[in-house]
Amino acid sequence: MTHYTKEKKEHALTLMSAPQNKPVPEVSQLTGIPEATLYLWRKQARSAGRAVPGDGQNPEDWSAADKFAVVLETAPLGEAELAEYCRQKGLFVEQVRRWRSEAQMALGQVPNGKAERAQDKKRIRELEKDLRRKEKALAEAAALLVLSRKYEALRTDDEDA
Repeated sequence: MTHYTKEKKEHALTLMSAPQNKPVPEVSQLTGIPEATLYLWRKQARSAGRAVPGDGQNPEDWSAADKFAVVLETAPLGEAELAEYCRQKGLFVEQVRRWRSEAQMALGQVPNGKAERAQDKKRIRELEKDLRRKEKALAEAAALLVLSRKYEALRTDDEDA
C-alpha cells in the first residue's frame, strides 16, 4: 500500500478544487496517484465541508453539496475577504451570494415542508383506504366469477347426464 505525503494530497485536492477544477482522471495523470485514491480523498474533503468538484465543470453545474460547501466556507467572510476568496477560486461574488440566497430559501421552506408532509400523509391514508376498498371489491368479483364458472360447469354436467 502506497502512502502519500500530506503535501501531495493537498496538491491533488488543490488541482481538483476551483479555479483549476481538473477532473479526477486528469489529476491522476498529472500526479501519478491512482484515481481510486483521488476519489477517496475528494470524498473525505467533501465530508469535511470542502468544495472539491474535481469534475471539470463550470461552477454553475457543480453539485448542490459543492455549492453549499462554498456558502459555508464564505459565511464568516467580510466583503473584501469574500472578493479575495472568489478571485482565488475563480468564482464571482454574485454567484456565491446567489448560492447563499438559494440555500437560505431552501432552508426557509422547511416549516412549509412539515405542512406538505402532513398533507401527503393524509393523502396516502385516503389512497390506502381506497385501495383496500377496491381490493375487497376485486376479491368479491373474483369469488363471484369462480362461483359462476362452477355453476356453469355443474349445469353442463347435469344436461349431459
